[in-house]
Amino acid sequence: MAKEGNLEAPTRHPIDWKGADYYDEAATFKELERIFDICHGCRRCVSLCGSFPTLFDLVDESTTMEVDGVDKKDYWKVVDQCYLCDLCYMTKCPYVPPHEWNLDFPHTMLRAKAIKFKKGEVGMGEQLLASTDVHGSLAGIPVVVQTVNAVNHTKPARALMEKALGVDKDAWLPDLAKRKFRSSAPKSTEHPVRDGEKTPGKVVIYSTCYVNYNEPGIGMDLLKLLEHNAVPYVLVEKEKCCGMPKLELGDLESVNDNKEVNIPILAKYARDGFAILSAVPSCTLMYKQELPLMYPQDAEVRLVQQAMWDPFEYFMARKRDGLLKTDFPHALGKVSYQIPCHGRVQNIGKKTEEMLKMIPGTSVHTHERCSGHAGTFGVKKATHPMSMKIGKPLFKAMATHKDGGAPDVISSDCPLGGHHIAQGFEVNQLGAVPQKHPLTLVREAYGLK
Repeated sequence: MAKEGNLEAPTRHPIDWKGADYYDEAATFKELERIFDICHGCRRCVSLCGSFPTLFDLVDESTTMEVDGVDKKDYWKVVDQCYLCDLCYMTKCPYVPPHEWNLDFPHTMLRAKAIKFKKGEVGMGEQLLASTDVHGSLAGIPVVVQTVNAVNHTKPARALMEKALGVDKDAWLPDLAKRKFRSSAPKSTEHPVRDGEKTPGKVVIYSTCYVNYNEPGIGMDLLKLLEHNAVPYVLVEKEKCCGMPKLELGDLESVNDNKEVNIPILAKYARDGFAILSAVPSCTLMYKQELPLMYPQDAEVRLVQQAMWDPFEYFMARKRDGLLKTDFPHALGKVSYQIPCHGRVQNIGKKTEEMLKMIPGTSVHTHERCSGHAGTFGVKKATHPMSMKIGKPLFKAMATHKDGGAPDVISSDCPLGGHHIAQGFEVNQLGAVPQKHPLTLVREAYGLK
C-alpha cells in the first residue's frame, strides 16, 4: 500500500523536453489521466488555481463520476487554467517526488502546453504578449512611448486591443518607460570589493524585461540600496528575456533561443565572482529552477543557478556577514505584504519580510496566498476574470492589517502581482492604499532619494 504523503522534501525531475516521447500526445494524456485520478481522490488543491475546480467539475458531471468518464478533449480545459505557479507542488500535494506516485502536476501541464504550442494551437495574440523584448523595444522612443501609453488608457483603443489581441479591456497593463533602465542606470561608485563569508562583494544586475522596459524605478531603487551599502555593481552587458513568458506558453524552442544568448554571458560573471541579482521573482526562478531542469547536464546553467540571488536573499545574507547597514531613520507604518508564488518556490524563506521587520516603526502583515496575476494569465480576456477571482481572498485579507484598520501601504516582490493587487483593491472597493515595491520601501526607510 502506498504511503500517505512525504516526510522528505519535494524534489524535481529534469524536464526531458528534447526526448523522443515528450511531444507524444497519447503518452501525455495517459499521464494526465493517471495524475487526474490521484487528484480526484485527494482534492487538497481545490482552493488554488482554476485547474482543480475545472477538473473536479468535469469528473463530478461525467457519467461515471470518475476520471474515466471525462472526455479527453476536455483535459485541455484543465491545462489552460494552469499558469505554472508551482504552489500545488510546493505547498499542497502529498504525492510529489520522492513519493512513489511521482506526481508533478505543473510540469505535466507544461508538457501538455508544449504539445499544444507545437501543434500550432496558440494564437498570435498570446505569442505577442509573451514576446516581451518585441513590444518592450518601443520603450524609450519619444512620441511612440506617449502614443502606446495613451492607447493603454483609452477605452475605445482597449476595446480594439481586446478584439485583436485577446487582452482584456479591463486588465491593468504597464506603461512603457520613457527611458529604459539599462540606458539610464548610473554607474556604480568604485567601492572596494568586500566579500563576506556568505556573499560575494560585487553584484551584476540582470535587469529583466519588466524593469528595463516598464518600471525602471524598481531597478534604480535596487542600485541605490547597493550604493548605500557600498556594494559595487555593473549591469549585464547584454541580455534577453529570461524565457518565463515563453515557458508559460509551452514555446520551449524560444526558451532555448533566449537561453543560448543569456547563459554564456551570465556564466562569465558567475566565474568572475559576481552575485547575479534579478528584481523579478519569476525571472530569478527561471535561472534557479526551470533552466537547470531543462538543461541538467549544462555546467554553465548550473554555474548561473548557483550565482543567482533574489535581492532580499542577498541583502539578508549580507546582514549575516555583518556588511549591511541597519540604520533606518524612516518608519513605514503598517505594511500588508504578499510573498509571490515564484518567490516561495525559490525556497529562500521570508527574506523580504525579514528585512522589512528590521525597520523601526514598521509592522509587517505577511500574506502567502496567490494574487492570481500569473504573467499573461492576468491580462488575457479568457482568463482575466478568473485571475481576479483567484486573487479576491488575498485582496480582502490584505485590506485589513493585523494591527487593525487599513494598511498604510501594500507591497509584493512581483511588480505585476503588486499592481494586480492594487487593481483588486479598486475593483472590490477595499480602499485607496498606495502600492509600492519592497525595494522602494527599503529605499524610503533608508531615507534615500
